[in-house]
Amino acid sequence: MPQAVAQLGTRGPDELRPAFTAFAEDFRATGRFVDSLDALKDRLADPVADRIVEALRITREVGGTDVGTMLRTLSEFLRDDARTRGELEARQSWTVNAARLAVAAPWVVLALLATRPGGVEAYNSATGATVLAVGAVVTVLAYRLMVSIGRLPDEARVLR
Repeated sequence: MPQAVAQLGTRGPDELRPAFTAFAEDFRATGRFVDSLDALKDRLADPVADRIVEALRITREVGGTDVGTMLRTLSEFLRDDARTRGELEARQSWTVNAARLAVAAPWVVLALLATRPGGVEAYNSATGATVLAVGAVVTVLAYRLMVSIGRLPDEARVLR
C-alpha cells in the first residue's frame, strides 16, 4: 500500500503530486507508514484528503484485502456530498440574488423619486439627509447580516 500511495507522486493529479512525492520521501526515510500518512494529511489539509488517509490507515491496520471496495464506497459518499453541496450552493445563489434585489429596490425607488422635483425637495434638508444616511447604514448592515447568515459553512476537518 505505501508504494501505491507513493506512485501518486508521479501518476496522480498535477496539483497533488508534490504532497505525494513528499510522502514517498518520508516513507523511504523513516519506513513508518502511519507517520508518513499523518504528514501527508497535514500537507494536504483538506477534509476529503483526511477521509481518504484515514480509510487507508484503517485498511492497513485491519488488513487490506478489500481496499478497492472500500475506496469505491468512499468515492460514492464523497460524490454524494459534492452533489448535495452543489445543490445547496445553487439554492443559496438564488437566495443571495433575491437579497441583493431586496436591498437595491428601495434605493431604485428613491432614485426614481429624485427625478421628480418634489422628491428632491423632501430630502434637501438636514432631516432628509439624516434619513438617507440612516437608511444607507441600515442597508449595509442588513446586507452584511444576510450574507453572513446565508453563507454555507466550510467543510470541517474532523479527522485531524
